[in-house]
Formats: sequence, C-alpha cells, structure tokens
Amino acid sequence: MSFVDPDLVGEIWPAAAPFDDSSKYGRIDFGPTGVFEARSLQTFKLVYTAGPYGIDDTGALRIVFRFSLDIGGLQTTDPAAKNYVSAKTGNGAKLTLTYNRSGHMRPRDRALTVFIADGFLSEGDTITVVFGDTSAGSPGMQLQTFCESAFEFKVLVDIYATGHFVPLPDTPTIRIIPGPPAHWRAILPTLRRTGEVFSLGLRADDDWGNPSCNETETLRIESNLPIENLPDQIIFPIGQRSLRIDNIVAQNEGIYRIRVYNDQNEHLVDANPIVVQNDSLNAYWGDLHGQTGETAAVDTAEEYFTFARDLAFLDVTSHQGNDFQIKNNFWAQLNQLTAEFDQKNRFVTFPGYEWSGNTCIGGDHNVFFRHEGRSIRRSSHALVEDQSDIDSDAPTLRELFTALADEDCVVYAHVGGRYANTAYAHDPRIETAMEIHSAWGTFEWLLTDGFSLGHRCGVVCNSDDHKCRPGASHPGAADFGTYGGLTCFLTSDLSRDSIFDCLRKRHHYGTTGNRLHLDTRVRFKTSANFYELDPNVYESSPKVVSEIMMGDIAQTNDGVVDLFVDAVAHTPIERVEVLNGKEVVETLRGYDSSELGNRFRIVWGGAKYRGRGRKVRWTGKMRLKNARIIRFERINAWNPEKLFEQRSDKEVVWDSITTGNFVGFDIWLDNVSNGQMVLETNYVGTTLSLDEIGLKDTIFEADGLERRLRVYRMPQINNVFEIRDTVPVVLKPKGDNPLWVRVTTDDGYNAWSSPIFVYKEK
Repeated sequence: MSFVDPDLVGEIWPAAAPFDDSSKYGRIDFGPTGVFEARSLQTFKLVYTAGPYGIDDTGALRIVFRFSLDIGGLQTTDPAAKNYVSAKTGNGAKLTLTYNRSGHMRPRDRALTVFIADGFLSEGDTITVVFGDTSAGSPGMQLQTFCESAFEFKVLVDIYATGHFVPLPDTPTIRIIPGPPAHWRAILPTLRRTGEVFSLGLRADDDWGNPSCNETETLRIESNLPIENLPDQIIFPIGQRSLRIDNIVAQNEGIYRIRVYNDQNEHLVDANPIVVQNDSLNAYWGDLHGQTGETAAVDTAEEYFTFARDLAFLDVTSHQGNDFQIKNNFWAQLNQLTAEFDQKNRFVTFPGYEWSGNTCIGGDHNVFFRHEGRSIRRSSHALVEDQSDIDSDAPTLRELFTALADEDCVVYAHVGGRYANTAYAHDPRIETAMEIHSAWGTFEWLLTDGFSLGHRCGVVCNSDDHKCRPGASHPGAADFGTYGGLTCFLTSDLSRDSIFDCLRKRHHYGTTGNRLHLDTRVRFKTSANFYELDPNVYESSPKVVSEIMMGDIAQTNDGVVDLFVDAVAHTPIERVEVLNGKEVVETLRGYDSSELGNRFRIVWGGAKYRGRGRKVRWTGKMRLKNARIIRFERINAWNPEKLFEQRSDKEVVWDSITTGNFVGFDIWLDNVSNGQMVLETNYVGTTLSLDEIGLKDTIFEADGLERRLRVYRMPQINNVFEIRDTVPVVLKPKGDNPLWVRVTTDDGYNAWSSPIFVYKEK
C-alpha cells in the first residue's frame, strides 16, 4: 500500500495548544481494514476514545475526506437507506451529526461532524461512528468509484469547544481496488512513418473506468493490413492491469485497424486507427494536467506517472498541483520524479505546476518547464506553512509572465474551479495554448474569446485528473462532469525538445478523450508568407510557401484559401465543422439528406456561466405520439447511477449534468410519418413533427453559456469512419482568419484542431 508522505502534503493543520500533546486528545480504533472493491457497499466502525482532557460540552469529533471523494452521499436521517451513518456515546451524552460537502478546509472539505449537544466526555469515554450502519436495514455505505491505495478516514477533534479542530496522529486507511473487467481498451498511436516500430496497449476497465486485473483472458488479434510482429493470439495474465505489445511494424502506407476478440470469438474492442505514411511527422498523445494526494487529489505522484505510462499508454505527461499547496520539498520531489521517468522515445515528462491565482487577477494557468531545477513562482502561500520564500510569489498573472520571461517554459490557460482570465493578461511568447476541455467540462469560449483580442493560441485538452488516472480520467459520481481530454502532438520524435518545439508552434490538437487522426492544412491559390515566429511579437523573416499546417501563421494576398481536412476515427464520424473564428462556414458529413433513416438524436449541453457554479442539471422527458422506440442508446452518460433510461416504447427520461459538454441519446423508431416527439425539460419544452426533423439541427436555446437542446435526424447506420475533404474559405480582408475544425463522432466525442492563423492585412 502506498502512502503520501505527510511532509509533502500541502495542507495546514491547526496545531494543538503549545502546552498540549495531540496524542493526548484521544485515540482511534477502526475496522475492518484491508482491501475493498470500488463502489461496493461496506460497513466501517470508527471508535474514538477520549484522552485525558476529554471533550467539553458542545465540543465535537470530525472525520474529513478529500475534495475528489465520490462515496455515496452520507446521510443521518434514513436508517434503511444507503449511506446511513450513526453515532453514539458510551456515557449517554446526546450527539448530533451533520455531513457537509464544504465542512472543512481544502483539500479535505468533505466533513462528517459529531457534536456533543448535551453532556461531555471524560477520559476513556467513547464515541462510536458507524459508516453504512446496516442495523436498521441500510445496505451499507457506497465506496468511491475509483481506486486508491490508501483511502483515509482523517479524524480531528475539538476538545475545548472552541471550533479549533486538531488532527489525531494515527489515520485509519483502507485500500480500494477495481471491480471485474467490463470494457476492453486497445490503444495504438495514430500516426507513424513506414518501417517504424510502435506498440499496442491492452487493458480491461471496470464499470467506473478503473483498469481491472481480475481475470485471465486469451485474446485473438486481427489487423486489416499486415503488421509485423503482431501476434495472432496472446494471453492476458490474471493479476495484471495492462499488457503492452512492443516492436510491431507496418511496412506499407495505409490506415491500419485492429480488432480484438476473446477465445469464444466474441468481439471485445476495436483499437483506434493508425495512419501509416511517409511523412516527417509522428503523433504523440499526452495528458499534461493532473495532481495527486500531495496537493488536492489522491495517491502519490509516483503512482500518477506510472499510471500515465503503463495503464493509460500516454507518451507525454506532467504533474500540475495547485501552487498554493506545493511545499518546497514536494517541488523538489516532483523534479526528481520527472527526471527519473523521462525517457526519450518512450515516455516524456515535464516538471510543472498550476498557477492558481484568483480569476480577477488571471485565473488558473499551467506552467511547464523544459528542464528540472527551476523555481516555482506561486500565486500565494495559502496552504504552505513555510513562508521563507514568499517574496518569490507572483500574485498576479502579469507578475507571473514577467517572472517567466527568461525561462524555458510554456503556459496553458485553464478552466477549473477558477477560470483563466486571458483578457487580464496574455504573453504570446509564453502562453501558447488554451485548454478547452478537461474533466471540468468543455470551454471553446476560452479560445474564441482570444480571437477578438488578437491572441494566436493553439488547442489543448487535458484531464485535470484528481483520481490518479491521467490519460484515462473518468468523471465518477461527484463534481467532474465529463471524461478527461487528451492532446495529440504532431512532431518528429518523442523527446522533450521536439514536444516543446511542437508546443511553441501550436502543432497539436485536442480531443475529449478519444484518439483519432486529424490533419488540417491551408493551401493557397498563389502563395503566402509563412512566419516561423509570430510577427506580432518577434522580428521574423517570412518564407514563401504554398501550404501550411495547423497552428501556423501566414499572410497572403489570396481572397479565398482551401482548408484541407483529414479525419480518421475508430467510431463513425457524425460531422466535421469548419470554422473561421467563431463562425461555422461549412459542415462536412459523409452522408446527405437522402440517406437519413428513422434514427433521431436528442442532445443537450452548455453551462450556467463561466465560474465555479457552471454546472447545469438537466431533467427531462421525451414522449412519442404515433411512433414507437425499437432501439435506444445513451451518449456521454458517464454516471451509470444517474436516471437515464427508456421507460417504455414511447418514453425516455433523464437527469444529467453538463458543464459545457453535451449529453443525449439516439432513438430508432418504427414509424416517422404522422409521428410526433414531445420534449419536456426544466429549461425548454416543445412538440415536433418527426417528418419535419432533418439533417440540420433544430435548436432550442436555454440562456446561460451555450446552454441549448438540439434535435436532428441521422442515417440508420453511419458507416463514415473517414472524412477527407477540401473547403474553400473566403478570407476577411483585415485581421486574423483563425481557421480550425471541430469533429464530432457518433459516440459523442469531440476533437478540435489548433487554428491556422491566416491574414491579408494586419
């Protein structure tokens, strides 16, 4: 079992009085301990025995949990329901219990507090707290949805009834492990040159996205095109959470697709496609944003890097703890870990941190250094007790950019609890990208706001993972509303230098967690002046070119340019939208109105506003008249415990959360003519004739931030896995034309290319 070293943890505990010894504040007995399955129902008994000082009348015992917790909602009122918690004393004192999701200090803000309301405790008296008390019919307490090597029941006590809670020295822990395998994953790179070796990664996740290790499986592997050193059959050993097949080679150009079957010939999974071609670029996948138990999340930084490399099969990662929680010795340990894990042509890591200033003075930004040994410039020392280096803080984003001016680093803007305020400050030499998707939601506005400000930034997507699952970050059942994102870096080789060069050139694209191949290029009718460095910032001599790739900057005299798009996915592609700035200038589909069937898609999404309270709860019902459902499939329904089901052959009901992303469902109907669809939600309601719903979205706005419901019709079966097309785009005569694409796949994923910045006149 792995434990986070308390000396590394960025949190400030209230100390006992100078003349006191906290070990005399009492002791804890806890059971059972050991290993438990994620999301299983369990019962735990925690017995507090008072020390020599006892606990005074109106004093309290408090058990606190981390922010990322998603155990079942603890409750104290219904002893027959899930997650019932009881408490009693051995001396008859009256107790009251409260559970508050914001009942303590970050990062342990989830708090169960047991108040002594009538009476007091003397030395040797006890309080017994039972989590998941089954004595009156409760089935127990639901554990969290994700694995953790040392889940803590952290206990504090207020013995003097002053509101001053002091932690007890010994913390009970349990280990949470994955459930049985439910969903297989097969992961390939998406772009390689002919003759280059690459790997196939395999794992099986449980229902909550935890890589599982509970079964032995014989796997049969098929490829549509010949691949050298790819075995026809392989055994996935019991007790192993992943399997990596190395040194496989494709000698010929083409789109390679691999299917995996079990020994009963049942289809388990398709790998993402790999495009093999003679090109100067390869594609490398990264999730550069997440943190662990040394700051606001769980498990250790070492476990985090190991998961990224060996279970998520990432090529690139970084650790991004909130700066105001990073102690100096943890910063030193992070630098040591990134140096140890970094391995050219295998796994690239960058030292870094999340600058977490308040929104009004810049908001969240991620800092990545090319090399170890650099100074951390915090937004504050809010949870760092050692104030000896407080003069090195950069309290505002402007001060941060000034402090980083001579550093070999890049910065991303991020939307988390705080959102990045790029209008307050932006340094194009350092801030190269906008993170428009993470487990917090989808935030295209972070990129598009910058267009009117003249910002030339690329697109990245990451997870901001808090569950020690970088690169495979499922949202679970609490605050995170969607699956974490990934970024694809297009560069020559897998090394720090190449990835950093890629970042500075914006040669990358982001997805909401899937791995598809995406290429965008602008081709000029005559020619263009291509700038290696942004001419708004640097003195840069242009090079005359006829074509540029995503992220590039060029000036042209052409009135119209051709935007080439190449998208290849392992699930069907619903649409590719071509944008000039905020405007969709063309929508590409692999089908037209003549191919539509009796399949209808209903999706809803958006956010309330940009800040912490952006979450939107959508409740609704869809009813049919003169039609019947013959098939129903959910889209982006990440929490299987949320209400989202087909109630009958005429009705679907749901209760879901969006935070800028979208959720929805497809229905296949037995009849369209004369049928009607009645939609009733907490934001919009309407009745639609089925035969009037077509290829284009019927949109119902619901105020908020891109909060809307959409309905449209699709082919019965979509077999479009590749879209390759060229779209002519008319350029605005002055200012930037940010040309980029948004890809949507049938199964609800998005991908976004970094914009190509083309202008005629400044």
